[in-house]
Amino acid sequence: MEQYKQEFIEFMVDCGVLKFGDFTTKSGRKTPFFINAGFYRTGSQLRKLGGYYAKAIKESFGLDFDVLYGPAYKGIPLSVAASMAISEIYGQEIRYCSNRKEVKDHGDKGILLGGPIQDKDKIIIIEDVTTAGTSVGETMPILKAQGEVTVFGLVVSVDRMEKGQGNKSALTEIEEVYNLKTTAIVTMEEVVEHLYNKPYNGTVIIDVKLKTAIDAYYEQYGAVQV
Repeated sequence: MEQYKQEFIEFMVDCGVLKFGDFTTKSGRKTPFFINAGFYRTGSQLRKLGGYYAKAIKESFGLDFDVLYGPAYKGIPLSVAASMAISEIYGQEIRYCSNRKEVKDHGDKGILLGGPIQDKDKIIIIEDVTTAGTSVGETMPILKAQGEVTVFGLVVSVDRMEKGQGNKSALTEIEEVYNLKTTAIVTMEEVVEHLYNKPYNGTVIIDVKLKTAIDAYYEQYGAVQV
């Protein structure tokens, strides 16, 4: 596993973004782990987060694109942080763009904020975690309405590797439905590999009992690997 992936997993733990226990997802699934990007709350945290996204984007997509689009609301700071990191790390200027929940009818009018989307633009969507692909379904019509654009990628922080609408993972379903390439900074498999029975800051975060609960969760909700 690449060093930056290991660092990102520990970074999520440090920020309280990655938690283990008893949780219920929006879809009603009882899960022993939960990821909430809302716990990235400081400037230094967002700076580091942007760097991790930038490395994952460069590794999977390269830098030959124009716009990094973050769906409101959580996608807004992600698109800003990652576009800044791409500029700082790789010297590449990428426009960030997000949507408003309500169309603005004065000043900078319209549904979008940030860099304008233009004909022929190549776009990557950035999100925290996706479990059902709902946000992408809402995003695609907005982007396609801006002109003749190519939306070719989606990057998330963590691939939960669980069933979406069917038996395949949400990311695989998105790839098939929208003809997008998808990637994640890390997968849950990599998270478990890095933290299982290994002390971090003096504590074993994923012990045998928790690993058993995670395995049971994936027995029920794990996606078919393709």
